[in-house]
Amino acid sequence: QGQLVESGGGLAQTGGSLRLSCAASRPSSRMMSVAWFRQAPGHEREFVAAISWNQGTTDYADSVKGRFTISRDNAQKTVYLQMNILKPEDTAVYYCAAKRTDYDVPFRNEYRYWGQGTQVTVSS
Repeated sequence: QGQLVESGGGLAQTGGSLRLSCAASRPSSRMMSVAWFRQAPGHEREFVAAISWNQGTTDYADSVKGRFTISRDNAQKTVYLQMNILKPEDTAVYYCAAKRTDYDVPFRNEYRYWGQGTQVTVSS
């Protein structure tokens, strides 16, 4: 079973930036999709961004497009989420997730492996 560990959450001001990291403790597969999700209090968990492990193809939710960037370091088995121009509505617990896939494309759902989450708080 895979293990994912998130880090980099914290407090930021509106308009500020944070970078989240997701480190995998087990060998990755070339055919994988890794994603970030978030869950705010009283809300359902929602998709934020995903990346295919081999080609690095990305996909973003409309709410973060142009502000967030997902990237990966294959050698370090780490996926990053650079969050810029943060807004109070970005406040949530952010989760990293991974799944093996038959195609080298990013997926928005049906993830098997999850991290423990990291809190991001954006003050107005």
